[in-house]
Amino acid sequence: MTVAAGLGRLRNPHQVIARKPDGGIVLGPRVVLFLHWDRGGRVREALFDYIAQLAASGRSVVFVTNAGALDPGAEARLLALCAGILVRRNIGYDFGGWRDAIETLDLPQSGTEEIIIANDSIFGPVRPIDSMLLRLDYDEADVWGLTESWQRRYHLQSYFVAFGPRAIRSPAFRRFWSGVIPAPSKPYVIGKYEVGLTQAMIRAGLRVAALWPYEALTRQITRDQLAPYLDIEPGGRADPHDLTRWLHILRLRDAIARRRPLNPTSDLWRHLLLSGYPFIKRELLRDNPTKVEDIGDWADLLRDELGADPAPILADLRMMLRGDAP
Repeated sequence: MTVAAGLGRLRNPHQVIARKPDGGIVLGPRVVLFLHWDRGGRVREALFDYIAQLAASGRSVVFVTNAGALDPGAEARLLALCAGILVRRNIGYDFGGWRDAIETLDLPQSGTEEIIIANDSIFGPVRPIDSMLLRLDYDEADVWGLTESWQRRYHLQSYFVAFGPRAIRSPAFRRFWSGVIPAPSKPYVIGKYEVGLTQAMIRAGLRVAALWPYEALTRQITRDQLAPYLDIEPGGRADPHDLTRWLHILRLRDAIARRRPLNPTSDLWRHLLLSGYPFIKRELLRDNPTKVEDIGDWADLLRDELGADPAPILADLRMMLRGDAP
């Protein structure tokens, strides 16, 4: 047993300290457990739009915050949109919060048909999500993610995972969530639970799929994409933007040729957005963990290619970035 696991087993997984509204949380057949964290209990403006769109789709959204307390103004706005709010201590990361919510709300209930886990690790949506939600077809798969990754081991990326009727009635679903412990280690949580969730569903014989499949994205990275960025005048220099695009495409093709797994939400961010995907991962613009070369024109792509306003993201980045420019 690792140190993280040992410490996690000593902590109480039930950390909910407040439930709202006071009259109780009434849920419909389709439920979204939306996980939030902010040190000051604030809620980013774009999240209200995201939650409003989820609620408009006919889903009961439960806002689960690990902040310990919410800004009163944000709480009032959320109560107008959501079926309820669970306030909990910041113990166990997102998976600890989702487990706590599932057990606190006694999910699945007798009439539950769908449970979606989602979190605030994204910017956006930069386009409406109604068409995305309509693609969740449980005749085709029992568990849907937006994107899938082969890093560490095959898994659906956990910032949005939707479980259909067969999945939520499977003993594997309850077994997985009852086994989540509030371990104080993010790498442990990623390896054990983000990767482990998909693997547990597969072992149970459930069908898993992604709305933006990895292979469909990597097929877009063709050799022909390199040519436009090599148009250099004799004796001249490559435009820096062109050079970064060329370097990035070359790196992607090298990784694919060597069977090195890419992170779709970072390495394939442009291909995702141009394929109808509605988000940009926050860590990409904040930390750029995989050192993506061509991220510098993200705002231009939103504005010029998608007709989306980058201003809300820029407003958040002004609060987040340290030593980098957007």
